[in-house]
Amino acid sequence: MNIIDRLKSPTPKFYRVLRNIGLGLVAAGSVLVTAPVAIPAMIVTVGGYLIVAGSVATAVAQTVVEK
Repeated sequence: MNIIDRLKSPTPKFYRVLRNIGLGLVAAGSVLVTAPVAIPAMIVTVGGYLIVAGSVATAVAQTVVEK
């Protein structure tokens, strides 16, 4: 099974929930990184980590398929 077939196949319910949580982490991290006000560097760093963790969780959860 190639990657295109995996992405088009149905995703189990647990992984759909995990994918949505990952997208939420990406959104929260993006808000922290692009905040228009001056915030401490540590919070911006945490925002970057949230973006990476959410992206990885979303990508992995999207490629899981039902058999």
